[in-house]
Amino acid sequence: MNQHSIELRVRYDECDPMGFVHHSNYLRYFEIGRTELLRASGGCYAEMEEAGVLVVVVRVDCRYRRPAKYDDLITVRTTIARVTAAKIIHEYSITRENPPGEPEAIVDATVTLAVIDRQGKLQRVPQSLRDQYEGQG
Repeated sequence: MNQHSIELRVRYDECDPMGFVHHSNYLRYFEIGRTELLRASGGCYAEMEEAGVLVVVVRVDCRYRRPAKYDDLITVRTTIARVTAAKIIHEYSITRENPPGEPEAIVDATVTLAVIDRQGKLQRVPQSLRDQYEGQG
C-alpha cells in the first residue's frame, strides 16, 4: 500500500490564540498519517524499533495554504512518493470539506526519512519495509 487517508478532528489545544491550528501541529498530523499508512501496509513502528530499525525525519518542506480551525474535520492523505536505498519520501495533503463535497487545501508537504541504528549510524532502508510499500522507488 502506498497511500492512506485518515480523518482527524482539530482539538482546542492544537490552536493558537488566533483560533488557528498552530503550524507545529501539522508535523503531528503527518506523523499520525505516516504511522497509519505503515499500519495499513502491515507494518508496525514499535516492532521495527524493537528490531533496532529507527526511522528519523531529515527534511520537511511544508506549504501552508489555509488555516485549519478548532473543530474542523480534516483529512490527512499520506502517499509514499519514493523509496530509495537510503531514504523514504512521503507526500502529505491535508484538506477539509468546505463546503461539503469540495475539498479545500490546507497544507501540502514533503517529508524525507532516513533509517538509523541505535547508535545513530545511517542504514539502508530494509527490504522488508520496501516490500510493505510494494514497488515504490
